[in-house]
Amino acid sequence: MNQGTLFRQVAENLWVGQYPLSLLGGHQGRVVTVIRLSSTGQLIIHSTGPFTNADVDEITKLGKPGWMVDSMLRHDTFAKEARKMFPNIPYLAPEGFATAAGVDSRPLFPPPAAWAPEVQILLIDGMPKVKEYVFLHVPSRTLVVADLVFNFGHASLWTTFFRKVVMGVKSHPDSARLYPMQIKDRAAYDKSVRRLLTWDFDRIVVGHCEVVETNGKERLKQGLANKGMLPR
Repeated sequence: MNQGTLFRQVAENLWVGQYPLSLLGGHQGRVVTVIRLSSTGQLIIHSTGPFTNADVDEITKLGKPGWMVDSMLRHDTFAKEARKMFPNIPYLAPEGFATAAGVDSRPLFPPPAAWAPEVQILLIDGMPKVKEYVFLHVPSRTLVVADLVFNFGHASLWTTFFRKVVMGVKSHPDSARLYPMQIKDRAAYDKSVRRLLTWDFDRIVVGHCEVVETNGKERLKQGLANKGMLPR
């Protein structure tokens, strides 16, 4: 799918593109989200993929690339490839990402002033080895996450086994089994998730596989509850 990947429009000024990504033979997929700021026409390219020249052409038809973003420390699989394809725009990521990924990046927080009021970001706090930032595209009421929850669809027997048994992702959306183990400061984590749940969103674009099109907030609560990750 990475040869001239088609970006599907899911809302006004919001597109998603699907890329292949496998772990131990299990297909996880990588979702790249493109947000166009209505105020400037600039694009936020959220998450990176193995971009081809055709992909770059397709993205630039949507608007002027303004920023490329990886929103957590462990989302660096395609960082170097993507940076080569978009070398002249700021690459924003959590502190420590540049060293881990071996690319040049700038701190994601505080976000560029041009993003307000259309795009808000929030650190899921208390997880220092993850440092995941979630995004809210305010006009479309869309939450964009990386690994906070997964939303997998139908797959091969091995991939289904890998997702359910190895990753522990049994419902949709759901967090991976190891994710709550990354919480080192429960009070800080709870505070940030409480704030997240005050946001007005219905759709969730996940970092892997399928978009949660409706009832996103309630489904997110259930997915977090499954792993004991709802605020106490």
